[in-house]
Amino acid sequence: MTTKSKVKRDPAATKERILRAGLAEFGAKGYGGARTALIAKRAKCNIRMIYHYFGGKEPLYLACLERVYSRIREEEAKLRLDELAPVKAIERLVDFTFDHMRDNPDFVHIAGVENTQRGKFIAKIPPVANAAEHLIMTIEKILKRGVRMKELRRGVDAFQLYISILSLSYLHLSNRHTLSMTYGRDLSDPGWLDARRKHVRKLILSYVQIDT
Repeated sequence: MTTKSKVKRDPAATKERILRAGLAEFGAKGYGGARTALIAKRAKCNIRMIYHYFGGKEPLYLACLERVYSRIREEEAKLRLDELAPVKAIERLVDFTFDHMRDNPDFVHIAGVENTQRGKFIAKIPPVANAAEHLIMTIEKILKRGVRMKELRRGVDAFQLYISILSLSYLHLSNRHTLSMTYGRDLSDPGWLDARRKHVRKLILSYVQIDT
């Protein structure tokens, strides 16, 4: 049996290879620079398969966006933050967000690409926005519960807090090359990243907790 016939008999595997190839190509070259021919080459298939399974370049890019954003929302849901004590819930969210950014470069790359597009494509995927809003609502409930339990201070805005957590977990990755060259430090070094993780956690917790 040839490799070609195996691919035909496993459409799920072919779609996954195309999606992974798309993530790599879009992440490396942006939406405008990515070429379907090179995506097909990465996926070890012909261009017809891209159109067959996804409908073309834009639908494939949308599928890549949905993959990375849906995955982080799904993993966040598994944290079950609403079942944890308020301080523990915030701590777990910080640790998860930092680790997810570090361990999923596809998210960092595609998010950067979509920002150059001014978010026009992600606006076409309503489920992504809806899932993100649910996260903010969960954080709001945690903050309110923390205030009632006299663990967290009043006046913390849930959206501002999450954007701070995300920024502190993201910037050193999205700008690691220029930051490393500018400051003469390797921001991809595992030891530095571990220290950064502890710093981010301490920074966020010291902000939200009541002074004792």
